[in-house]
Amino acid sequence: MPVGIDQESCRKRLEERLAVIDAARKARRQESQPVELDQARLGRLSRMDALQQQAMSQAAARLEELERQRIQAALDRIKTGEYGYCVICGEEIAGGRLRVDPSVAACITCARRAEAK
Repeated sequence: MPVGIDQESCRKRLEERLAVIDAARKARRQESQPVELDQARLGRLSRMDALQQQAMSQAAARLEELERQRIQAALDRIKTGEYGYCVICGEEIAGGRLRVDPSVAACITCARRAEAK
């Protein structure tokens, strides 16, 4: 475990964020239902608005699922004792970086290299 990292605090933050994501997912299920295209009930603009809202909801759900996967991977690393170490190079991840986002998996050097590609 890297020096200066409160693993228990990170685990709690990750689990809390996971609970928020799961609650939002349940609430969003209704928004992602197929849009009724009955022209007698909805005008053209209303249908377009409903379709746009549905597309935005689906995009948000995809982003949340990616975040959920990152969080779950971080929780798995905590369980295996690999938390706080870069999954690419194996070096310690800076404590400040983990405090900002406890789900990060890479040190700043490897993250910058990945962004440059």
